[in-house]
Amino acid sequence: MTTLKLHKEPLQDTWLDAYGHLNEAYYLVPFTNTSWKFQDHFGIGVDYFEETGCALYTLETHLRYVAEVRAPALIEVETILLGSDEKRIWFAHQMIVDGKLCATGEFMGLHYSTRDSRTAAMPESVQSALRQAEVDEKPDWVGRQISLVKK
Repeated sequence: MTTLKLHKEPLQDTWLDAYGHLNEAYYLVPFTNTSWKFQDHFGIGVDYFEETGCALYTLETHLRYVAEVRAPALIEVETILLGSDEKRIWFAHQMIVDGKLCATGEFMGLHYSTRDSRTAAMPESVQSALRQAEVDEKPDWVGRQISLVKK
């Protein structure tokens, strides 16, 4: 499995809830910060946007809260590429604190041309790099649905 270690950051006190642990909404902040690094890693970040007008838009997000995060903490995020095609990227982040998995985030991004107001194919060099980084085996927690019925 190809795991990218692109980002880590300290837990901020303003992210804590009334119970003293990471507020539900703020789990997404380090994941979003990592997504920017992920885009830079594959050459489709802010510089690419300024040059081409194309950006990666998030279509869907699925967060799992596995363990609580309390201050002080250094949040490390690992990224895996689950799949891609010419216009979409399916990837996941894993939040790790002190070696313990605390949360996962699964994302579907769409390559979009803001100049043409429509989806657009990513450059072939980016598509190739994405295919090479894709994991061979997906973790059992990806592709889940929320349901009361046990499967």
